[in-house]
Amino acid sequence: MAVDGNWILTMTTPMGERKATLNLKAAGGTLTGVQGAEGDTAEIFDGTVSGHAVNWKVSITNPMPLTLEFIGTVSGDSMSGEMGIGPMGSFPFTGARA
Repeated sequence: MAVDGNWILTMTTPMGERKATLNLKAAGGTLTGVQGAEGDTAEIFDGTVSGHAVNWKVSITNPMPLTLEFIGTVSGDSMSGEMGIGPMGSFPFTGARA
């Protein structure tokens, strides 16, 4: 699947630009993996993939406990979309294959 592998994400957030690592694996329509930032890592959950469309969630504790929801598309070695931060709204993210 085109989404499998390691990615570097750049997220625009209310606290400025943030970077994260992401390792993804698709099996059928299910997307699994691990996302990491600032020394913390977490398993993604509710991950789906359909064609070039990807969607996953990850729970973070730093800088505060939140569940982030990523909705994006993959095109070759790049990824882009929106990251939902609950009541704070949605913000753009991009990704590049590592």
